[in-house]
Amino acid sequence: MDVNLIFRIAAIGIIVAVLNQVLSRAGRDEQAMMTTLAGLVVVLMMVVQEIARLFTMVKTLFDL
Repeated sequence: MDVNLIFRIAAIGIIVAVLNQVLSRAGRDEQAMMTTLAGLVVVLMMVVQEIARLFTMVKTLFDL
């Protein structure tokens, strides 16, 4: 795992939080919710890729 992954997740969180606040203040609550869900999906996909990489590494390590 790389430290860059943590920074990317934090940056996505900050951007999504700002967009959520801007859209909520503009009265577009549905779009704010969709932005939050999209950010969550992006971060979950990044984490799933890292978990898959971990399983691959363990599998090659133990010759399974």
